[in-house]
Amino acid sequence: MQSTFSGLELGKRGVFAHQRALQTVGHNLTNASTEGYSRQRIELQATPPLYRPGLNRAETPGMIGQGVDIARIERVRDFLLDRRIVTALGDESYWQTRERYVLQMEQVYNEPGESSVRSLMDRFWDSWQELSLYPEQRAAREAVLQRGEALVEGVRNRYQNLDRIRRMVEDEIQGNVKQINTLIDDITDLNREIVRVQGAGDNPNDLLDRRDLLVDRLGKHLDITIDDRNPDEFSIYTAGYHIVQGRIGRPFDLQPNRENLGYSEIVWSHSGEAIRFRGGTLGALQELRDGDLRTEIQSLDTMMINVADLVNEIHRDGYGINGRTGQDFFVEYPVVLDAQGNIDSNQDGTLDQSYIFRIHGSNTLDLQAQIGLEGTIRLSADPALAPNQNNGGVIDIPYRARDTVEDLISRINNSGAEVTARLNREGRLELKATTAAHRDHPDFVLRHVEDSGQFLTGYAGLLSESGPDGAFTWNQPDAVLNLRGEDSLGGRAEYAVAPLMNPSGWISINPDIVREPTSIASSFSVAGEPGETGDGRAALAIANIRNTTVGIGRTETLDDYFADSVARIGLKGEQAEIALRTSERIRKDLTDLRQSISGVNLDEELAQMIKFQHGYQASARFITTVDRMLDTIINRLGA
Repeated sequence: MQSTFSGLELGKRGVFAHQRALQTVGHNLTNASTEGYSRQRIELQATPPLYRPGLNRAETPGMIGQGVDIARIERVRDFLLDRRIVTALGDESYWQTRERYVLQMEQVYNEPGESSVRSLMDRFWDSWQELSLYPEQRAAREAVLQRGEALVEGVRNRYQNLDRIRRMVEDEIQGNVKQINTLIDDITDLNREIVRVQGAGDNPNDLLDRRDLLVDRLGKHLDITIDDRNPDEFSIYTAGYHIVQGRIGRPFDLQPNRENLGYSEIVWSHSGEAIRFRGGTLGALQELRDGDLRTEIQSLDTMMINVADLVNEIHRDGYGINGRTGQDFFVEYPVVLDAQGNIDSNQDGTLDQSYIFRIHGSNTLDLQAQIGLEGTIRLSADPALAPNQNNGGVIDIPYRARDTVEDLISRINNSGAEVTARLNREGRLELKATTAAHRDHPDFVLRHVEDSGQFLTGYAGLLSESGPDGAFTWNQPDAVLNLRGEDSLGGRAEYAVAPLMNPSGWISINPDIVREPTSIASSFSVAGEPGETGDGRAALAIANIRNTTVGIGRTETLDDYFADSVARIGLKGEQAEIALRTSERIRKDLTDLRQSISGVNLDEELAQMIKFQHGYQASARFITTVDRMLDTIINRLGA
């Protein structure tokens, strides 16, 4: 049966419920400016009534109510919207990072400008043109020397600036990894506390808000996927792996990468496996350091090593007005001192690879002559183009009997191989290595040259034998022994050892020429005799290099090279700017929508406060009324 004092209990429940509701409103109001806070709502429900259906139910009409209870206190949150915001934050951070660093790269190029590398290069060629007109003048040679030094200094300055930006990116990568590991630890700690609170039957709303805020911050760094289907094992994935699995966190480590340039590789701490990210700040930084900046430095290296190689090729054959010949204008440093390019790549005490930059055959060829042979040339290429081939990837270049030498050279240069071809000044076929697309491969090193037919062997006089047995491969010492040996006419294939890494940072003018500018060549020999004082053919030949292909795999002159470089950086900057503005608008729309759902609205909270205040007052008045009724029954009923 119902107690006489049940009215007091009913009123007490009402007071306590509305008091808790007022506390919830106050909690919302005081956290209106707290980052990541979600407004909370108290859900009230009727207390289970007396006399539910049953055999022992009292014969009393109706189900007698027992007041109000607090069912739960929930935070207002749209979980699907949260997932979209995490993705949007990652996209925005990715493009924000790219735009910031691409802008710095644009400033390094300074094109067009008086101090740009292009302007310095143009003045360098102009000085050789002037020397060809006045080959007997010392002043013209001084101009060549000064403009050559200005060019070298300008190229070195650009390299140093690009390298400085790359090292800034490296420092930021290291800082990001530390922040990510801290976030992973904090999220796993929160997971542990949340599960403990939920196990006690409570709603850890503030802890959940804190975790969601940390997840948002983590999403700015990485491209992450969230799985909260199991409330006891909140999980976060990136690149297909768990980084958070309930109470377990899997942070990252940093290890020196294979380039051994002071840069680091991000690896899983539990396995040591390298990881590449696709989005977020860290994904953009990896792409900038190992992609954009590496490519720009490689492009600058390619230009400078080829310019130096082409200038030196002519300058060695020329004569200065002091009668000297055989001198290089630029100094090129080899990567190894071994004359055959042999190197101990894994530092185990055994020579295991050959680093060769350039090889050329012994036979003189005619560009317009038909080959009259058929076969397939295999050259080293980006492994992504031929991932199933040996030697880190090769590409096949077929040739037919009716092809001319020029046709085949063009086909090689446009094949995507990391090798370029041309006929040198003597008309001999020259194969030259370019930069490597894969980070594990060194730049300017020929990795594979093979011919199934006779073009590179008997026709060009470059390889000693056709087929795989006669192929030039870098994964062995003394690989140059597979080149064509001396023939009956005294000709033989020749080669040059690969240059030291990043030639744009160290190429300089020959000190002998700096000390004696009269050694700068301007003439060629005539009938085996030193060139005449008024002969400017050598200087003119060097000046004409500005219209020569620079050896980057396609038929490009130096003007084409600079146009491509400026356009490439400009387009990257434009793409980053447009994508950033788009991602910012998307993120803002989503966060504004979440704020309208989960944010604290002061007017709404004040209205709720007034409602709960009136409810509290009504419950208190009800208790007063019941108290008076009981007083009448107890103290006055028999009076």
